[in-house]
Amino acid sequence: MTTNKRTSSTVLNDDNETKKQKKDDAASSSTTTAREKASTSKNLSPIEKLEQSEPFRFFLTTVHGIPNIHNQANAMSFKEILSTQHGQLVRSAQFNYMFDIEFILEQYPSEFRLKPLLIVYGDSRHDNHSMKLQSSPYPQIELCPARLDIPYGTHHTKMMFLLYETGLRIVIHTANLIEQDWKQKTQGIWISPICPKLNDRTEECKTNFKKDLIQYVERYRAKQLQFWLKTITEHDFSNINVHLIGSVPGRHTGPDMNKFGHLKLRQTLKTYSGLENDAQYSLAPIVGQFSSIGSLGATANSWLTKEFLTSLKQLSSSALESPELKLIYPSVENVRTSLEGYMAGGSLPYNIQNAMKQGWLVNFLHQWKADHRQRSRASPHIKTYLRAANDQYKQLLWFLVTSANLSKAAWGVLEKNNTQLMIRSYEIGVLFIPKQFSQSVFSISDSPAFPIPYDLPPVKYQSTDKPWIVDVAYKNQPDSHGNMWDPSG
Repeated sequence: MTTNKRTSSTVLNDDNETKKQKKDDAASSSTTTAREKASTSKNLSPIEKLEQSEPFRFFLTTVHGIPNIHNQANAMSFKEILSTQHGQLVRSAQFNYMFDIEFILEQYPSEFRLKPLLIVYGDSRHDNHSMKLQSSPYPQIELCPARLDIPYGTHHTKMMFLLYETGLRIVIHTANLIEQDWKQKTQGIWISPICPKLNDRTEECKTNFKKDLIQYVERYRAKQLQFWLKTITEHDFSNINVHLIGSVPGRHTGPDMNKFGHLKLRQTLKTYSGLENDAQYSLAPIVGQFSSIGSLGATANSWLTKEFLTSLKQLSSSALESPELKLIYPSVENVRTSLEGYMAGGSLPYNIQNAMKQGWLVNFLHQWKADHRQRSRASPHIKTYLRAANDQYKQLLWFLVTSANLSKAAWGVLEKNNTQLMIRSYEIGVLFIPKQFSQSVFSISDSPAFPIPYDLPPVKYQSTDKPWIVDVAYKNQPDSHGNMWDPSG
């Protein structure tokens, strides 16, 4: 799934570019908040970016090749996450799917590069060999292979543990730890406050984040993670206002059924959404946005609109109606005209075998469009799920950023007459619920505006649009670099 590290980019023809620029300018001016205006005159430091991101602390990665202003407020690079401005780093852990060790170490400030670093990756013969080879020159690196007990599962979680002299920070994001994932793609990042060491008092974490994180890390059953489990236990997570939604491989039964996957999301929404008179929201639309699609079954009702949608549509009481489900996944044209061109498609691994079996899915599909963040051409590797308050899309009832794509492997599938949830992969994400921010809904225009990654409402595929499929050739039109796509070549 790795793609070449290409950085050059060309623009579309001038006429299209001018039209698009006018549209971008209009979108930008209508959504620019006072806070953003204040930040346009200069480059913000990592600390200023964090301060300005309150209370959500949710960022997109910076993108090469877009106007600098759109890489300031609510945008963060890998280097900025690890900057010395945050304090004196003691040690760190990186959980991910794909690693380039040299690239990772280059992102750390030089004074932190020799600090102990734990790499948590998926246990397979190929990856064990590759990771040992890559890390052998670096004695400060310890490896932790994550057990993959169920076939076709992956260690897809993207998370950082950063231990400072002043406390512990958790970062949950969507990018592989390879250069191209941090260059010209749209990725999501949530950065926790630095959680101080616990003193004698007991903490109260209103979202159960700490308990859920411990529960998640324990499932690795890895001695290399014992230090981090102890460290999490010793720190105060009471300032964290998001919920943790994780997946771990296994056939989960009994009380474990609601701890992971889409049933964890279902239970959390049911318990915490706290929407009074939620009948008014029973038909509020739901959006799913992702960079890959698994095998979903012969009909929408096989899993998507039955089991999965039942979890997504939970409010504090059980709504019987089925709200509209809109799915955002890049079309062939979105990929062709992107900053990376067809190469972006290497990170969108929807295959022809699955696509042929689920032609019905195209009825749900919508374009990738992010004009207001100047990222329509920054191909999405971010994954998000949200519920709008109504079809005006001015307010959100909740928002989730996660590593989990649209697949049963990531979210789980009910088995044995709904008594067991089978999950193949490790995934992690954070769920934002307005109640935890002392709000009834999230506004996407009024301050503090939720920094939504893409344009709403979503734009439906036109009849000529097709979802990007990674293993077929595209030779009718060249991409933004003048290239064609031939996976067999």
